[in-house]
Amino acid sequence: MRIIGFIGALLLLAAAMAGSIAWGVTDIPMRTVWASFVHYDGSNEHLIIRTARLPRALIAAAVGACLAVAGALMQVITRNPIASPSTLGINSGASFFIIMAAGWLGINGLQSLTWVAFLGAAVSGGIVFLLGSLGRDGMSPVKITLAGASVAAFFHSMTQGLMLSDGKMFDQVLIWLVGSVAGRDMDQLAAVWPYMAAGMALALLLSKDLNVLSMGDEIASSLGQRTSVAKALAALAVILLAGGSVAAAGPIAFVGIIIPHIVRYIAGNDYRWILPYSAVLGALLLVSADLGSRYIAMPKEVPVGVMTAIIGIPFFVYIARKGRGTA
Repeated sequence: MRIIGFIGALLLLAAAMAGSIAWGVTDIPMRTVWASFVHYDGSNEHLIIRTARLPRALIAAAVGACLAVAGALMQVITRNPIASPSTLGINSGASFFIIMAAGWLGINGLQSLTWVAFLGAAVSGGIVFLLGSLGRDGMSPVKITLAGASVAAFFHSMTQGLMLSDGKMFDQVLIWLVGSVAGRDMDQLAAVWPYMAAGMALALLLSKDLNVLSMGDEIASSLGQRTSVAKALAALAVILLAGGSVAAAGPIAFVGIIIPHIVRYIAGNDYRWILPYSAVLGALLLVSADLGSRYIAMPKEVPVGVMTAIIGIPFFVYIARKGRGTA
């Protein structure tokens, strides 16, 4: 059943991406979409597909997959059911570093800003884990959540302070603040996909270790696992996935919370299935949310980050009130 479900999810993702390429302010027939790949003629419709719609769909799929897998990793290493790159401040840290580099220090170039995003993700994640581990009882879900909220608020305040210090900076960094895949091109995806792929591969290689780690540190240690090494490698994967996502599309919240819980309901608690399912369903969610964002305020578009918030906030409240569900 898991295989059938996974194949079904892949088909839904393919359908969503086809819809993302074909539908929008200007609807394009599917036969024209197909012709743009097999018989490109340089027409306006073919140009829109190849230079705008296709990169947008691919970036949405890549970012959604990475955020969902990063959320699943963070939930198991923190044993916190509401952990994700957004709730633990990693997205905010990466965004702040990009904004500081691009708007304040004048650093340009996609490759340079990508490394800045990774640095911001690493610094913010390190601060959260350090604060969440202080005290005699060590790391706990409540302490990690409070540390993440504090770090996210700090970096958000610093971002606002930078923009207030220079009003011209707002236009320069707006692309990194709105959490959107609109207006992105293949160059932005090309700059980050090697790091996204490395983070995804590392996560999948850790799937067996994550199954052991999910039983708890004491049981994992008694079974011979070096839990600190497993958590460090998982954290590295999160930095690659979250940093690459923010560099490509800005801070997009809630994907990393929603998808892992849905996946556990569908596929169980085996991380050899949770991670691939999370990747596909995360991509499906963000591509579908981006498609829906085009119709809320036609002919204008709502940033996809707003759509994921609309979907994610009720889910977040449900998980928080439920107060259970382990990674």
